[in-house]
Amino acid sequence: MNKLKPIIDLYTKCVLPALDSVSFLPVFAMRVWIAEIFFKSGQTKLLDWEGTVALFADEYKVPVIPPELAATLGTSVELIAPVLLVLGLGGRFAAVALLCMTAVIELSYMHFDAHIVWALMLALIIFQGPGKLSVDYWLRKKFG
Repeated sequence: MNKLKPIIDLYTKCVLPALDSVSFLPVFAMRVWIAEIFFKSGQTKLLDWEGTVALFADEYKVPVIPPELAATLGTSVELIAPVLLVLGLGGRFAAVALLCMTAVIELSYMHFDAHIVWALMLALIIFQGPGKLSVDYWLRKKFG
């Protein structure tokens, strides 16, 4: 064990602190990546609103709510939640909204393997928070 002590010390005193100091970067990259997916989808829906409502009526067939309301809610979430997610302002709430949207897409419209990746990334943000590079982190530091 004595032979490993210098390696263990190097790892615990240098490598781990260095990794911890940049641990916010992958979380920020995930937030930006997944936000872009949803935001672009929302922008596309706005470009042809009549077509979007028709999609919700004929193809997506969201249960319970009328297609116009479903289109409005879906598009709103796709345009607002990604901005909040990138800023890290209410990051966990934004991630919950996008996770719910992912579940609705997956369960009511189409299975897509990427939905599992999206769900895991959003779950990480929900449980771990948006990270140090976020308004949420700054607010917590500033106001306790």
